[in-house]
Amino acid sequence: MDTRKEAGPESAGPVFDLLARLTQVATAAVLVALVVLVVGEAALRGTINYSLGFAEEVTGYFVVMLTFFGAALALRSGSLFQVKILFSGFPQGARKWLWRIFAALALVVCAVLVWKTYGVLISSFERGKFAPTVLRTPLWIPQMLMPLGFAVIGAFLVEKLILSSRNHGGED
Repeated sequence: MDTRKEAGPESAGPVFDLLARLTQVATAAVLVALVVLVVGEAALRGTINYSLGFAEEVTGYFVVMLTFFGAALALRSGSLFQVKILFSGFPQGARKWLWRIFAALALVVCAVLVWKTYGVLISSFERGKFAPTVLRTPLWIPQMLMPLGFAVIGAFLVEKLILSSRNHGGED
């Protein structure tokens, strides 16, 4: 029996570890809820020809949240899509600088997207907009997922930049 503990992603400190843990817990809870909702909807439709009515709307919100938080966790663990063939021809030092430049540019993009999606959220909140669905969900609730998701991705980009500056982290 192998008793070695699996090492997690490299960390820049306890704040990033806490953020990652909260993201993992939220993602796991939403994934379980999504599966229960989809299986429940399918079972009800198949057995008694009844639909919950709200399942499609809520599962859409869940998928958006899973996409953002899943991308953030994949970025942190280093398993996000990468085109390594482009970097393999560069020396180690150049690869680190290319990664830093990419991470800095991606962080700027995330900051702009947080700002813009937050503006959409505030506009919906102030105008009292609701989804034209069975639940009539206030639009600011699902729209909150976008700036929050971009902020989490941005936080993990900051962590990658910190690790890269310590000369033992970053992407190789």
